[in-house]
Amino acid sequence: MSGLPSVTGSSTKSINILLINPNGTLSMTEACLRSLEATLPPHCTVTGFTAPHPTPSAIEGHLDGIFSAAAAARAVIPIASDYDAFLVACFSAHPLINALREELSGPVIGIMEAALYSARILGGRLGIVATGARSKIMHEDAIRYYGLDGFSVGCETTGLGVLELERLPRDKVLGLVGEAARRLVQDKGADCIALGCAGMTEMKVRCEETVGAKEATAQVIDGVGVGVQLLIGLVREGHLTAKGGVYRSSQDGRKARGQDWV
Repeated sequence: MSGLPSVTGSSTKSINILLINPNGTLSMTEACLRSLEATLPPHCTVTGFTAPHPTPSAIEGHLDGIFSAAAAARAVIPIASDYDAFLVACFSAHPLINALREELSGPVIGIMEAALYSARILGGRLGIVATGARSKIMHEDAIRYYGLDGFSVGCETTGLGVLELERLPRDKVLGLVGEAARRLVQDKGADCIALGCAGMTEMKVRCEETVGAKEATAQVIDGVGVGVQLLIGLVREGHLTAKGGVYRSSQDGRKARGQDWV
């Protein structure tokens, strides 16, 4: 409507985000970066980082998470000053997220929490397309941890392992992911679907076709895409991780114990 007040943005502030894949599979990092090409705003750069050896090639359990967090943190912290914000590209309540919040000042978000918070904004009931049975349990535990269990219909699994998302025939994988999304919407009543693995980031379109996203029946949310956009907003608004509470760095304590090698 003409006559209403408006404002047009003019910011040319450069924003550099480090996308951290805590597993050791480079092709997953590259797939995440490809998925961002069409939506990344000007003056924003996302750099992909794949955790080094001895990180696991896939994160499918609690110990995988611990090993990958240690490998990634030791490699990321020395280069962190080059970046404004950090996206942990593992769909879980990954231990690396809070570890980096303690040690870095720039905003840190994981793709699971980014997807869940976005789903809570966009719909009334959320569901997750998970890989296997263990992932289903871990995701549902994480939903409770994030305080969103009252808005969740749970998870549906594809029955695939993380690396099978890339290695099996594409049509088979897309069919299984799409069918899990369909069950969440038609059988369980979800109106927002989160893709429950960074390896699913390029499967968003198939899920949208399955659940009727074009008709706004349901929304399919990729945590990589919305995670980057959330971080851009936080950086543009000048926000940093608060250091007066639980995310106060423990570096001084380690040094006092003679553990500056950690």
